[in-house]
Amino acid sequence: MKAIRIDTFGGPEVMNVKDVDIPNPAPNEVLVRNLAVGVNPVDFKIRQGQYPEVKQDKLPLTMGREVAGLVEAVGLEVDGFRPGDRVFAMIGADGGYAQYARVPAAHLAIVPSSLDWRHAAGVPLAAHTAWQALVEHGQLEQGQKVLIHGGTGGVGHFAVQFARIKGAQVYATASTESLPFLEELGVDRAIDYKNEKFEDICSDFDLVIDLIGGDTQARSWQVLGEGGRLVSTLTMPDAHHPQAKGKTGTRFTARPDGRELAEIAGLVETGQVIVQIQKVYDLTEAAEALDFIANEHVHGKVVLRVA
Repeated sequence: MKAIRIDTFGGPEVMNVKDVDIPNPAPNEVLVRNLAVGVNPVDFKIRQGQYPEVKQDKLPLTMGREVAGLVEAVGLEVDGFRPGDRVFAMIGADGGYAQYARVPAAHLAIVPSSLDWRHAAGVPLAAHTAWQALVEHGQLEQGQKVLIHGGTGGVGHFAVQFARIKGAQVYATASTESLPFLEELGVDRAIDYKNEKFEDICSDFDLVIDLIGGDTQARSWQVLGEGGRLVSTLTMPDAHHPQAKGKTGTRFTARPDGRELAEIAGLVETGQVIVQIQKVYDLTEAAEALDFIANEHVHGKVVLRVA
C-alpha cells in the first residue's frame, strides 16, 4: 500500500511516499481501507520534531491521526463491526496517511449517513479535542460563559458549536477576515484579535479554551472569575501567574474514544453540528497540506483524499 512516511524530523522534504505492507489487525483491531484522512496541526509538529510524545526512537513512522473509510477486515475478538461498515476514528501517532490503517475497535464509530468521506475525515481528532476540552476538563455547564481562542480552526469550530449546544454564552477570537465564519457558527460575540483586546471585552468568565498559547494564554487569566478554568491543548498554564489565584489551569492531550465519537456523530447526523472543510488535497500532496495549515488561517479542516 502507499503511505506517507518520515524517517527523520524536518521540513516537507522528509515526507516520502513509500510502498509498505498492508498491516494485519490484532484480535481487538479493525483494518480500515482509508478513503480520506484528516490533516491537523499536531501532524506538522510531529514532522518538525516538536511533539513531545514522538521522539526519534519512534521513527520511521507513517504520519496522520484521523481516518475515515470502509472496514476491510476485523480481528478475532471484534464483534461490533463488519467488513463494509463506514467508519472513522482518531488513531495514534502512527498510521493515518496511508491507504490502510489498523485501528482498535474501541476507537471507532460509524460515520453519519449525512457525511461524505472528506467531511467524515475532518471530525475525529478535532472533535474529540474540542469535546474533552469543554466537557471533561472545562466542566462547562449551561448558562456559563466561555471564551474560545482560535474559534475558526479545526478544533475551534467544533468547540464553538459544542459550547452552544451545552447552553453556554460563547465568545471567540479570530482574525478580521475570519469573523464572518465565527458569526455563522453562532457565537454571542466574535472578537477580532487584530484590532480588539479580548481582556477589554471579557470579564468574570467561567472557562477559557486556549488553542493559541503564548501571550494569549497568559493574558487569559485576567478574564476568568473566581473558580474559573483555563484549559489548553498546548502548554501548561502558569499557576504562579499573578492573576491565577483562585483559578485553575490544565493542559491535556486528546484521546480516542469510540463511544464519545458516536455521540458526536449523532450531533452531526441531526444537524446540530456542521463540519467545515476548507481544502482537499491528494494523499501524495500531504506535505503541501501541512504547510497550508501551518501558514494560513484555516476555516475548519483540511483533508487528504485517498485513492
